[in-house]
Amino acid sequence: MIVTVTANPSLDRAVRLDAPLRAGEVQRAGSVREDAGGKGVNVARALRAAGIATIAVVPCAADDPYRLLLDRTGIAVRRVEVLGRVRANLTLTDPAGTTTKINLPGPEMSESECSALIAGVVAACEGAEWVVFAGSLPPGLSDGFYADAIAAVRARWGADAPRVAVDTSGRALERVVADAAPDLIKPNEEELSELAGSTGEADIAASALAQARALVPAKVGAALVTLGARGALLVTADTSLRAHAPRIEVASTVGAGDSSLAGYLIAAVAGAAADLRLRTAVAYGAAAASLPGTQIPTPSEIPPWDLEVTPITH
Repeated sequence: MIVTVTANPSLDRAVRLDAPLRAGEVQRAGSVREDAGGKGVNVARALRAAGIATIAVVPCAADDPYRLLLDRTGIAVRRVEVLGRVRANLTLTDPAGTTTKINLPGPEMSESECSALIAGVVAACEGAEWVVFAGSLPPGLSDGFYADAIAAVRARWGADAPRVAVDTSGRALERVVADAAPDLIKPNEEELSELAGSTGEADIAASALAQARALVPAKVGAALVTLGARGALLVTADTSLRAHAPRIEVASTVGAGDSSLAGYLIAAVAGAAADLRLRTAVAYGAAAASLPGTQIPTPSEIPPWDLEVTPITH
């Protein structure tokens, strides 16, 4: 069983335009869809579709409109009661697949709500194999919230505590890497560069590889670094691997990174070797980018791509 934690869920409203976005003008939308979003919720949806037991821990009021969309996903939810309303995020996608996102900050959480959320995470982790902390933090939660929650889980469950995967950015990721020793982090190349304090280099993959190797295994167990159309890297204590992405027609990049993490976990719980974990991660991410809105691919929607995974020895 895998637990996912979404501290800052979102009602994702995806609008597909019939023409390129023109700032300052009135445009008609070709289509619109709404999904119960948030990175941890997205991961949980992909896991459930693959037949893996999962519980999504989500702060949400009983009468929040978001709850109706969340119920429709069919995932098991441990809801933590809060006063504020779940934020709504807007994604605009043009015919070329160019995506513009407007993300709201989310409601401010109180100290008591923060404590309740950590307690909910700890309780949900009983018997879990992995716990996934994913997404941004809403106002009111400190940068160290994920690190504090990880410490609480390990303190409660000891040797039976689940392995920890983290997909966040900025100061929250800094604190996790500095203080929490996660088993896996899943940054993209920009988030990893920000963590490393680097301005980036011409060879993005080489730069990301060097930055990941500086963290693994000293600070984190492994790093899955998504590179968009360039594929992904997986750096563990034993190996460094790269997988190239397949050619696809991009419909929406929203949720692609979340699907990559889900793909990795799907392969990991099946006992797959590192190369297959990386291959599955890239396949899930590419399949998600081929779908509109925040749609999460099911196993039947993963094409039989022959993705090349190569070891990096230099």
